[in-house]
Amino acid sequence: MSDQFYGFHSEWNLGSPGGWDYQRITQQISKAVWQKLKQVCRFEMNLDFDHPLLYPINGFKKMLIDAYYRIAGRNPGFIAVVAEEETLQDVIENQNLAEQLNDIEGITSVLMAPHELSLHGDRIYWHDHEVSLIFMDFNTDVLLNLHKKHGLDPLMQAVRQNRVINPRGTQPINSKAVFEIITDPEINTIFHAETVKRTPWTRVFQDRTTSGPDGKEIKDLIGWVRKHWQDIVLKPEHGYSGKGVYVSDMDISIDDIIENALAVSDYGRYIVQQKIPLSRWSERIPDLDKKNGQILNCTYQTDFRCLFGAKELYGFLGRYGGVPTNVGSGGGVQPLAVLPPGSDIGEATRRINEQILRMKFTDLSEIHAYQKELALKSRFTYLLGPIKIALRPRLLTPDQMNALTTYCSGIWKDCLLLEKMWMEGTLDELLKLPEEDLEVVRAQPWNGSPAIFASDGLFDFGAANI
Repeated sequence: MSDQFYGFHSEWNLGSPGGWDYQRITQQISKAVWQKLKQVCRFEMNLDFDHPLLYPINGFKKMLIDAYYRIAGRNPGFIAVVAEEETLQDVIENQNLAEQLNDIEGITSVLMAPHELSLHGDRIYWHDHEVSLIFMDFNTDVLLNLHKKHGLDPLMQAVRQNRVINPRGTQPINSKAVFEIITDPEINTIFHAETVKRTPWTRVFQDRTTSGPDGKEIKDLIGWVRKHWQDIVLKPEHGYSGKGVYVSDMDISIDDIIENALAVSDYGRYIVQQKIPLSRWSERIPDLDKKNGQILNCTYQTDFRCLFGAKELYGFLGRYGGVPTNVGSGGGVQPLAVLPPGSDIGEATRRINEQILRMKFTDLSEIHAYQKELALKSRFTYLLGPIKIALRPRLLTPDQMNALTTYCSGIWKDCLLLEKMWMEGTLDELLKLPEEDLEVVRAQPWNGSPAIFASDGLFDFGAANI
């Protein structure tokens, strides 16, 4: 098992993970910002902002093109990037994906709302273009809701023809409840040791008896949650973007939280999960206090998303902010940089922080304004508006990236095992889906076919609280 980094993944996203182009934009902006900082701070260290794994869109795009070739051969054709209508103008990475696919010889691509597709016989079209492959940037629950509203027969046909990435068959194991199996000592020896090591204790939240984080029996899980509220998190089984998550520092009574989590909701059931200590996944990052005209060394929570497929790790997305760190919940992104082999991450981070903190407020304000100017030119926005960017990069070493490659390979294999268990009926009691969802899932089984998966890590690479 790897000792190159510490911490846990908080969740996986196997349905339609995002962020695969945000890091590329962040790297391009921050590389320019770093040159400005170097002129003032005289940094002597060499940081690599251009490592291939810091540009995950390239691996993701290659996977899409390879999937297209398997369907259509080397013939010219059309790839549709499909997203919810209200996001078309605001989610820049979908716009960029269609533009980059268009740059590939023989490929035409357009970003569109799902109801723009049409059927001619059993063939799917966008205007006069026959569609060979679709990347769909939303989960099955959204697909079904939109189908009821618009009648998305063309998109449903694409699912049945196995033309949609990610395959809808990933939905059962996309449930956060699968972590219960991975943290059950009576069965989890079948999974990759690294997956088990990185998975926080998780249980479906309901009136039940189960085993606790220490392996001892919990006779009343609801009562146990009340008693241990400071040490656990409640989150929706199928939620995303941090929606519906409850943690102990919220201004809501535990009684109301438990009542809400036990009630039937749009999110399905809730899971209870062991809280990863905030100190394990936080870093000190210099920031501007514009009100008081000073530079502060602020503590931010950090999130490290790994994006990967069957045979390769596509790359990473660094996020920072509060709890949760999701950009959809007001978090931001953090540039990443690679140090030479054998470097001390903690010492390098400390030196960068100290030198930025010694800068004049006016100098750093000018650099911050330059960063915002570059972000606006890149149309770097999300649904809530401009995306925040940390001033300091998060540091990694080549050995750590090698360890992350092994870690992601293990998750992919374990997901195949989980899918097999689900198809055999082993997980029927744990993973419950409405019948209409099951129809979509059965129409496009995954079976290891092309996909982009994400694992959201609350990791410490050696700079926690430095």
